[in-house]
Amino acid sequence: MALSSVVYARRIGVLASAAALAALTSLVSAPAAQAAPPTPISASAARSYLATVTPKAEGSTSGYSRDLFPHWSTVSGTCNTRETVLKRDGVNVVQDSACAAVSGSWYSEYDGATWTAASDIDIDHMVPLAEAWRSGANSWTTSKRQQFANGLTRPQLIAVTDNVNQAKGDLDPGKWLPSRTAYRCTYARMWVQVKQHWALSMDSGEKTALVNVLNGC
Repeated sequence: MALSSVVYARRIGVLASAAALAALTSLVSAPAAQAAPPTPISASAARSYLATVTPKAEGSTSGYSRDLFPHWSTVSGTCNTRETVLKRDGVNVVQDSACAAVSGSWYSEYDGATWTAASDIDIDHMVPLAEAWRSGANSWTTSKRQQFANGLTRPQLIAVTDNVNQAKGDLDPGKWLPSRTAYRCTYARMWVQVKQHWALSMDSGEKTALVNVLNGC
C-alpha cells in the first residue's frame, strides 16, 4: 500500500474514533428526560370529547369528606402513592428505608419553581376530590373513590409546589389554571382525560374554559 494511502486510512480511523467518542460523550452528558405523569390524550382527542359533552350544573358538596376517598394507598413494600409520585416526578430522588424522599429535586409544572425538599411539594389531584364528588363521585363506592384518589395509570396525580396546590384547592379550570401558561394545554388535556375516563360531568364554565385553552393548542 502506498504511504499516502496508509496516512489517509489512519486519518479516517482517527476521525471515526473521534466521532464515536463525541457520540458517547453526548449520551453521557445528555439531560435526563423530564419526570412527569403519564402523557395525556392529544389536544384533538380532548376537543373531540368535549364536543360530545352536555354541560351539567355542578352538584353539592353535601356529605363530602376527603376520608371518603382513601389515600395514600400502599403501592409496594413501604411505598405509598404519594411517595411513588414523588419518586416518579422528581430527579435523582433518594428514598430511605421507609420510602420517604430524603433528597432530589422537583420541578413544579404549574409555576415553574424547582424545589429540593419534599416538604415543599404537594401531590395534586388533577381533578380535585371535592370536584369529583360534585361531578358524580358522590354516588360511587368507597372502593372506586379510592382507585380515583390513587390513580397512577392516568394523569391524575402530579407533584407541584405546595402553596400553589393549596391555592388551586377544589377549583375547576373555569376558576383556576396554572400561572405557567406554557403548561395550560397539557393541563387541559390531563383534566379532560381524567373526567372522560371516570365519566364525571362538567359544568358550562368548566367546559368553556377547557375549549378555549384547547383551541389554542
